[in-house]
Amino acid sequence: MRFFNTEGPVRPDIHYCLPPLHRWNLDDVLTLIERQKYFLLHAPRQTGKTSCLLALMEHLNREGRYRTVYANLETAQTAREDVARGMRAICGALASAARLYVGEKRLLGWIEAAWAARGPEGVFNELLERWSAQTPQPLVLLLDEVDALIGDTLISLLRQLRAGYNQRPTAFPQSVILCGVRDLRDYRIHARSEPSPITGGSAFNIKAKSLRLGDFTEEEAATLLREHTADTGQVFTPDALARVWDLTQGQPWLVNALAYEACFERPEGRDRSQPVTVDLIDQAKEQLILDRVTHLDQLADKLREDRVRRIIEPMLAGAALGDVPQDDIQYLLDLGLCRMTPGQGLTIANPIYREVLPRALAFTPQATLPQIAPTWLNADGSLNPAGLLAAFLAFWRQHGQPLLRSAPYHEIAPHLVLMAFLHRVVNGGGTLEREYAIGSGRMDLCLRYGAVTLGMELKVWRDGEPDPLAAGLTQLDGYLAGLGLDTGWLILFDRRTGQPPIAERTASSEQFSPQGRRIQVVRA
Repeated sequence: MRFFNTEGPVRPDIHYCLPPLHRWNLDDVLTLIERQKYFLLHAPRQTGKTSCLLALMEHLNREGRYRTVYANLETAQTAREDVARGMRAICGALASAARLYVGEKRLLGWIEAAWAARGPEGVFNELLERWSAQTPQPLVLLLDEVDALIGDTLISLLRQLRAGYNQRPTAFPQSVILCGVRDLRDYRIHARSEPSPITGGSAFNIKAKSLRLGDFTEEEAATLLREHTADTGQVFTPDALARVWDLTQGQPWLVNALAYEACFERPEGRDRSQPVTVDLIDQAKEQLILDRVTHLDQLADKLREDRVRRIIEPMLAGAALGDVPQDDIQYLLDLGLCRMTPGQGLTIANPIYREVLPRALAFTPQATLPQIAPTWLNADGSLNPAGLLAAFLAFWRQHGQPLLRSAPYHEIAPHLVLMAFLHRVVNGGGTLEREYAIGSGRMDLCLRYGAVTLGMELKVWRDGEPDPLAAGLTQLDGYLAGLGLDTGWLILFDRRTGQPPIAERTASSEQFSPQGRRIQVVRA
């Protein structure tokens, strides 16, 4: 039985998959190799880069025109800037790969001779020279996880490749593909041997091109899911197919993970006589987020980096980016955390990531919340919106000030504390959805609990700005209209300097929006 793959390269014998070589323009790749080019393949983690490289190696070796070897260099990461350790690890990885994939056993013996002749700063160059000279076909190297290398070790690898470049293809590889998450321009190399950071380009100025492996198209995602139907007879309803696309926007790992959770982990999904429905996909999405699966956890971990924070913090607040370096934006695009959307500019890459980021940031405030009695529930367990409002006001007056200090992003601390509170409310019984975008001036929340749907808008009043009440009421009209609601909450966080303590200034009142909706306005 085949299944959806969420770990490592695809294996068509056990995994549903799209043909890896169809995911990039094979003719372009083959042309670059034929023209003896050295180039890059980059894409976010778990998008299929390694699967494509392995498929390319198999294709080229089957044709017989080149001798092609794939090698993963990640084991050299632990050497950090110890060039001797790093180059031994790199040469060892290449020798093991050559033995495994093409039966070449001579490299292990050659390494010691190359080391004695050239030392760590020339061993890789010497090894490739000898191997190329003693191989009938031109060599093609596919080097994966190159951007995992650090500092002087990475510089040494790039410069040894550059040093032998002019000897190709008779005494150096015909073509080399470097593969990683980031493009070469973002190899920010802080090396002990250099007075200032080096960009990747200056250490490897022989690069001909950078290829980026894209996400699935909507049709490709549907084709992958239908592989399951062909094998098992279990269909995805049209709405479920659309929901998978909407939630993932074609991010390959997410497509596979949602489908695996729905079809192989959820008890109702394991019944092959029953279709996979929208409800099942939504359950799978919630479970992936709650389980903090590795892919999503690694993504959330990036939030600690300053260059990520400079973009995500204003984005969550709905503020303009300001003077953010272009390289920071490109870094988030390369990570797959954001995408450039026509007509919208920079946005979070997909709705699942849009959920994960604020949840991850609200984790610490949520963990530090005091015990809160669920006074917002009716006797039958249903949600009482009036009771929820009263509970929040009491909670905010008592705990808001100290909890703001626990939030990791200061500018959106109130948002994070409110979300932490609401997660306590929906825990196990509902969902909390978020919408936010650069320059929107707000964050929108939709709380669903049983039969109750509650729409909220969060805005911040900062120094030098007018009272956001009027703009908020107008904006909330549009959000509630999309939800089909006639009532909602507008929460205004006053972050101006010189204000009374939170306990004294927190209050609520009922007002009407321009379109006549009844709005609970909370000033906090």
